Amino acid sequence: MSEHDPAVTDPEFYTVIFENDRVRVLEYRDRPGDRTHPHRHPDSVMYTLSAFRRRVASGGREVEVDLPAGQARWVSAQEHVGENIGATDTHTIFVELKEPAPAPALTGALGPTA
Repeated sequence: MSEHDPAVTDPEFYTVIFENDRVRVLEYRDRPGDRTHPHRHPDSVMYTLSAFRRRVASGGREVEVDLPAGQARWVSAQEHVGENIGATDTHTIFVELKEPAPAPALTGALGPTA
């Protein structure tokens, strides 16, 4: 694990629930007002178990994300901080891919995308 691994930077929020040589599965839980430290995710799929509202920031950019429960989203590899800016707890599952991406992403997306 690296120093920017979310399970290291924010163990009170991220729990590793499965890992093998191809994927790692993280459970994420927080409460309104909670904020993460800077951390890095590889290409991942995020599944929302609760509805939530967050601010995700990196390199001077920030986006606000408002997602209902039961949504699956692609999250391109990125480093960021997140903050629960809503009125509800956040509960999500991340399936992080360990295989290298076929080519660098051109979009430079921040936060989850459809």
